[in-house]
Amino acid sequence: MDSVPHPRKEPRFPGPLTAENIETIFRDCADFSTRSIILHGDLDRSVQLCWIEGMVRGERMNDYVLRPLAQDPMLASLPLHEAYKIMAQGALYTGGVRLCTSLDEGAKSMVEGSCLVFFPGQERALSISVATEEKRSVGEPENEPALKGARDSFVESLRTNTSLVRRRLRAPELRVKEHIVGRQSLTPVDVVYLDGIADGHTVELIEARLDEMDIDGIEATGNLEEYLVDRLNTPFPLLPFTQRPDRFCAGLLEGRVGILADGLPLGYLAPGTLDQFFKTGQDRAFHWMVATALNLIRYFCALVTLLLPGLYIAMVTFHPEAIPPKLALSIVAAKQQVPFSTIFEVLIMLLSFEVLQEAGLRLPGPIGSTVSILGGLVVGSAAVEAHIVSPAVLIAVAIAGVAGYTQPSQDFAGALRLWRFLLAILASLGGLFGLTAGCVGLLWHLSGLESFEVPYLSFHNLIRPPLPDMKLRDGAVNSRNRRNQK
Repeated sequence: MDSVPHPRKEPRFPGPLTAENIETIFRDCADFSTRSIILHGDLDRSVQLCWIEGMVRGERMNDYVLRPLAQDPMLASLPLHEAYKIMAQGALYTGGVRLCTSLDEGAKSMVEGSCLVFFPGQERALSISVATEEKRSVGEPENEPALKGARDSFVESLRTNTSLVRRRLRAPELRVKEHIVGRQSLTPVDVVYLDGIADGHTVELIEARLDEMDIDGIEATGNLEEYLVDRLNTPFPLLPFTQRPDRFCAGLLEGRVGILADGLPLGYLAPGTLDQFFKTGQDRAFHWMVATALNLIRYFCALVTLLLPGLYIAMVTFHPEAIPPKLALSIVAAKQQVPFSTIFEVLIMLLSFEVLQEAGLRLPGPIGSTVSILGGLVVGSAAVEAHIVSPAVLIAVAIAGVAGYTQPSQDFAGALRLWRFLLAILASLGGLFGLTAGCVGLLWHLSGLESFEVPYLSFHNLIRPPLPDMKLRDGAVNSRNRRNQK
């Protein structure tokens, strides 16, 4: 197979930085604009401005750039090269001024929302930041409802997200390191951590993997996750994420390292361990007894959604003597008119629930709820009355499905659903022995997973103690300072 050349050369645009070359780069672009500005009414003294419509805010450009250039008498009394120098040193009414000396720098600054000012005879330009701040306003997190706590959530703007973190963690030790990822998208990705608390080795690993990423762009979460995690041959998520800034900051206080990407309304926390996917933002908002009980319920529901279908198949098919007599007689009586085997019934019902869930997610809200109701009626009572499935199978699969909805992480719940199918098939082949072998294989698989060189099965607290008694930072991380209070 012939080697494919790298799709982008360096530098991307060769040649001197001039207004003519900038116009050549953005040719056939309807949003590219340029204008000549006369300095203080002197027809012999003018500069050239270039910007991209929609990326700059018109009022800012008029007040901070055009008006000083056209009306400032100081600029009119100086030679052009002197006016250029004092403008570069801060004569304009804006803080975001920098000097661009290459076409790559000039084009990149324009895309980021700056306008370029070209002086005659200069192969360089002043980049003046007048970017627009149009973005989605901060709202409530849709996937992580706040029952008792803050109701703001991350948005698609990276600087808005870092400001939400800064407002909660005002420590000067908070570090925000930026990396540019994507050959075409040039997406800013920030690594956020608390200096003196987070593990320095984890920070180095994340930064090294970000620098090694060589892709066209980050347009979806998978473009970032699958390049950062240690393994891809597992359905279990290795990098937890959250929409809530308060939970993100709690992870930073635990010693974890955060990752924020421009365009993604969420934040990642590394390293990811199994217990992270069972936690919610309300664990420290409720009383410690209630929070502990809810946490144990989530673990119990994870076992139910994972094992119940396979356990039902094993007991009915291979070990009916282990079922109480009255229940066994009821199952046999209901199954007499069903023409399918138990494994076929269970798989049909599991697939039906997956189809209904996917349809409810993809359709608009009113239509999705209608489809869910109709699907529930068809899959439920109609399937039982038509003797396609037995009532016991419907109950077992329904309990397993509802138990899976208690998981805070939908990525983790999806991995449990995949293993649920595998355990059901193993139980149909070997009964309880096959189910046990599948559970052993699952534990072996989980024990071999790592997230940034931290074992996936690392646990800190299964039971949350009272907050005054939590003297050490929560989380199985190599924190440089484990103690968080006296």
